[in-house]
Order: sequence, then structure tokens, then C-alpha cells
Amino acid sequence: MADSRSIAKKIASLCPGRWLTGYTKTKLRTDPLYNGVHQELQDQSGPLLDVGCGMGIFGLYLRERGWNAPITGFDYDQSKVTAGLKMIEKGGYQNISLSRGDARSELPDHSGNVTILDILQFFVDAEQRQLIKEVSRRVSDEGILVIRSGVKEKNLRFLITWIGDIFAKCTFWMKSAPIHYPTKEFFVETLEAEGFKVEVRPFWGRTPFNNYLIVAKRT
Repeated sequence: MADSRSIAKKIASLCPGRWLTGYTKTKLRTDPLYNGVHQELQDQSGPLLDVGCGMGIFGLYLRERGWNAPITGFDYDQSKVTAGLKMIEKGGYQNISLSRGDARSELPDHSGNVTILDILQFFVDAEQRQLIKEVSRRVSDEGILVIRSGVKEKNLRFLITWIGDIFAKCTFWMKSAPIHYPTKEFFVETLEAEGFKVEVRPFWGRTPFNNYLIVAKRT
């Protein structure tokens, strides 16, 4: 298995354009997301639906770490989906599909594992609750739901998180500004109502952001 630096270098080399290459390499080497969520999924053999997949970098990371179950990526931004499909083809990755769609109104058919990584702040409260219900129906009895999200709290980390999301909108990396950050209680309440046992824990790594990892398994 390749080390994290080699994985970051390989995946970044597939990106179209110098800016995306540098962004992807830095993201893979500094963000605890990839290794942390891989650890949650590594013993899962069912397929994965990655809601808000962007360019599908997480799926490519999973392949480089030897995780071979089918991966379906779904994202609102067609430009990211198009870039990701080119990266998949260039890298020769198998059994990864990406498609464009709006998670507020449609999701692919699926049964297995689901990830929602860093997108919930772009939905209003009612949309967040509806999305949780929809993805819950797509988690199999043996599967897991893994969410990473900025969480609303009265601290400096949350302020930095908000500023980071505003910056992403101003640079056009994200199509919208943050609308509503969920609380830790929101995740426990909504997921337990859908029949899950829920774990919510800080997931900062060495970043300044107020990110939490939410892992939900069927009771």
C-alpha cells in the first residue's frame, strides 16, 4: 500500500490544471478527512454512495488504499463531476461512477454505505432533515453512514469554519455560501429517529476548523 505522500502525489497528478493539482495535493496531505473516513469504511464490503462528492477525490483515495467496493459519487457541480470523470479515466480506476444532481430533490438508488462530507451547511434545516431521511433509506442493515460537518458552537473554531466557507464561495470553488450549520444535538436527534446508533466526535486533526465526524450504524 502506498504512503500518504505518494497517494496525494498520484491523485493530484490526474487533476486538470495547475491550481487543482496544488489544491488536491495539499488537501490530501493536510485534511484528516480521507484517512479518518477510510478507517470507518475499511471493514465494510458493501457499495458506497458519496453524496456531495465533488471531483470524487475521496473515491480515488479509497482505491489507492485498497478499498474495492463499488463507489457512486453524486454532486451538484457539473464542472467538478466532469473533472472527476476525466481523472477516473486517466488513472484507470474501476467501478467508480460520478453523476450530477441536486441532493435536495433526488438521490441515486442505492443500498450499502453512505458518506456526506462537508456539504450540510449549504442546506436549510428542513433540507438537512429531509436529506438525512433519504440517505438513511439507502444505508443497508450491515452498512454505515459517515458524515463530516462543521458544527455550530460558540467558539473561535466555528468562526474560522464560517470564514472558510465564505472564502470558498467568493473564489467560486463552492456555488453557494453557507446557510445553516447543524448542531451536535441535531445529528443525534435525527439519526436516532431513523433507527441508528450515533457517535459524534471532534474531527479537527491539525486544521483550525470546527469539524465533527458523525458515524451512524443500525441498532
